Amino acid sequence: MGELVRLDLEGDIATITLDSQHNRNALSLQLVSELGDLLSAASSSTARAIVVRHEGPAFCAGADLKERSTGGGATDSRPFVAVLEQLMDSTVPTIAAVEGAVRAGGIGLMASCDLVVVHPSVSFALTEVRIGVAPAIISVPILRRVHASKIAAAMLTGEPFDAGEARSMGLITHVSDDVAETVGALCDGIRAGAPRAVAETKRLLDRVPRLERSEAFAEMGALSERMFNGPDAAEGMAAFREKRRPIWPT
Repeated sequence: MGELVRLDLEGDIATITLDSQHNRNALSLQLVSELGDLLSAASSSTARAIVVRHEGPAFCAGADLKERSTGGGATDSRPFVAVLEQLMDSTVPTIAAVEGAVRAGGIGLMASCDLVVVHPSVSFALTEVRIGVAPAIISVPILRRVHASKIAAAMLTGEPFDAGEARSMGLITHVSDDVAETVGALCDGIRAGAPRAVAETKRLLDRVPRLERSEAFAEMGALSERMFNGPDAAEGMAAFREKRRPIWPT
């Protein structure tokens, strides 16, 4: 079988495409392995953002049940966990561009991205309980962005839900009739910021909610002082005064 995932580096944006249409981009051993390798390559590049998109009518159907049921799919969860952590821990923003159905583990993949842009026709379902398992691994990224009470019904019943519901619960960030255009606009916005500032902002979005209030103020106060005294702030404020676009230090 040929490659199931490909990486395109265009300018300063890394685009990773899932292209395993024969099984609706299910999380086969091969797809997960290739995805992990290409995420590592993208993170090692000069990309300012990583976009995960797909070919075919489904973003990701979840686990490859045919592979699992015939004994060809290992139960070792570590490669998939590593992929989710790569998306969550990348120093540059990660964006999921979703124009087709998302099921089970695919929702975890999507939820591990910082920003999720979805076409209004997309449907979602956490179908694990209907095949006798639990949405265990993917609960980690999902429940970091969605309150348990808002997604309990979907997890406990496996019933499908739509893009409007997904956005209202906080699972996705954008609903757009033109997913590519919205993703492009988000990438432009990321490019406008200083790389170090964007990286620190991504980090604090994850860290601050988990800190006690006084600890959060102390840590963020130190970060603020360090960045205001740094070269990025000097260039940004100079550009503001001079009414020009900043040239960010590398």
